[in-house]
Amino acid sequence: MYVCICNGVTDSQIRAAAEAGCDTVSELVMRTGCGSNCGGCLETAEKMLAEAKGARALPLPLLNLATAA
Repeated sequence: MYVCICNGVTDSQIRAAAEAGCDTVSELVMRTGCGSNCGGCLETAEKMLAEAKGARALPLPLLNLATAA
């Protein structure tokens, strides 16, 4: 789905940027051009970036190593 019509930026590109370490909307604008023209997509782009970062930050399960030995 296109998020930024002006620059042709898709939701997949926003997720890929997040996976590559993009943490802020400013950085997303620099990396993809999303929002750099009219800015109408910035709210949606910010939400998508936050969701993608949240998915990236899922914690790993803790192992009880004391009982594993």
